[in-house]
Amino acid sequence: MKIALAQLNYHIANFEGNANKMIDAIRKAEQQQADLVVFSELAVTGYYPHDLLERKEFIEKAEQTVLKIAKECTQVAALVGAPSINQSPRGKKLFNSAYLLKDGQVETVRHKSLLPTYDIFDEYRHFEPNRQFDIVHFNGKKLAITICEDLWDEQPTQNEFGKDKLYTRSPLEELSKLKPDLVINLSASPFSYNQENWRKDILVKKAIKYQLPIVYVNQVGAQTEIVFDGGSFFLKADGSIPVELAYFEEDFQVVDTENPQPKHQNHPDYIAKIHQALILGIRDYFQKMGFTDAILGLSGGIDSALVCALAVEALGKDHVRGILMPSKYSSGHSVDDAVKLAEKLGIRHDTIAIQSMVDDFETQLAPLFNKLPPGVAEENIQARTRGILVMALSNKFGNILLNTTNKSECAVGYGTLYGDMNGGLSVLGDVYKTDVYKLSHYINRNEEIIPHNSIVKPPSAELRPDQKDTDSLPDYDVLDTILFNYIELNMSPEEIIKQGFDSETVLKVTQMVNQNEYKRFQSPPILRVSSKAFGFGRKMPLVARYH
Repeated sequence: MKIALAQLNYHIANFEGNANKMIDAIRKAEQQQADLVVFSELAVTGYYPHDLLERKEFIEKAEQTVLKIAKECTQVAALVGAPSINQSPRGKKLFNSAYLLKDGQVETVRHKSLLPTYDIFDEYRHFEPNRQFDIVHFNGKKLAITICEDLWDEQPTQNEFGKDKLYTRSPLEELSKLKPDLVINLSASPFSYNQENWRKDILVKKAIKYQLPIVYVNQVGAQTEIVFDGGSFFLKADGSIPVELAYFEEDFQVVDTENPQPKHQNHPDYIAKIHQALILGIRDYFQKMGFTDAILGLSGGIDSALVCALAVEALGKDHVRGILMPSKYSSGHSVDDAVKLAEKLGIRHDTIAIQSMVDDFETQLAPLFNKLPPGVAEENIQARTRGILVMALSNKFGNILLNTTNKSECAVGYGTLYGDMNGGLSVLGDVYKTDVYKLSHYINRNEEIIPHNSIVKPPSAELRPDQKDTDSLPDYDVLDTILFNYIELNMSPEEIIKQGFDSETVLKVTQMVNQNEYKRFQSPPILRVSSKAFGFGRKMPLVARYH
């Protein structure tokens, strides 16, 4: 059988745009004489539509779009992901479904069984799980239709409470009893650099265990925070992968399941993949929101330099504007580094000296500060002055402010609300500082774009004389390891200390993480590149007394 894998970039609630993409792929599949074209999970609506699924008109539009696509399926059939209505008087009102479209109409519908409700996923909020397992007869073959998580029933619970599997039932185990010839999986599996091989390993084990070939079609593109990396593939029953589609871009391939023509992809290291994910995340956020131009503050430091370089790569140099806002504590080399970066990238850059404004604020506040010694409040006036200026320019010219805070700073609250934490999108909020350095070297792999001095100088907020990040924080190598263990691995402070870390340092860091949840709650959306990003994927109470 010839099956077309259609790996596309969808736009949530853009029914016409999504349908047109799928119809174009159906016509391409016809031209290449495919029998079936497979799209990804919730392709009609885009993944994930959240509480739009509670709106009647949204579901009606989704149903109309499925029928519109079905009319195009006269020469080739299609498997399309979309919500469907649960006709039972009990349970949630919707299923997460795969529609088989054939001969101009809906031939049959299959529903998702395993509904993830962890990390960024909240599908059980809207969908009823499938409990009836049937194969689909198509062109003389028996197909086991599954949707994303349905093949991931063996994933661990990641807890210490005696259970080692999250799900109690295996959809493929049930379907295998019906002797299918082929498994097809419609997926919306997001990118995560520290779990990038996990999903492929799971599917390989499934193919070998059940001796079944698997067609896996993943979504590509970014939906605000979540980045889908594609990488769809055809997996033979022996666990080999003869056909693999591109990563971080749309792709299309017709596969002869009996005699697949090899198509392989290069697999760069995780830093290169994070780079691709961030570029895609920025580009899709702007395009799907209808924005064109970005603005950001340039301090001469490594974080703003990296974000600026990524933005230029994603949007083009004519669509990025940098603002230098030196105070009396800004070093001359920082200003020089910022100018050097802007000139190298060819972007517009302007300088606004902020010291007179800061002085005015301090003068007006002096009677109320009651001669208390200067401290963090005065430092934050500088950050908030800068925040006011870049937001004013953002409002005036319709530019979207890019936030430059990295994950290490975000984790411990090393940032100023309504100052350097401003922004429409956080580019580095899921990238630890140690990986910021690696990404900067990657940007400079062919030539120096980010100034060498921005990379090698000790990081500093430059809000007081001779300030260094290490005045308040451990070295980033130590800090990031503690943070990764605490946030991604859910290790307790005691477990981290047993790994050889200084107990005082560990307790200080974990307490800072817990105490600054209120700041993260007010942060802009963060591009997710790890398995545990702040935001949707890590829901913590603000007022908990937990240390």
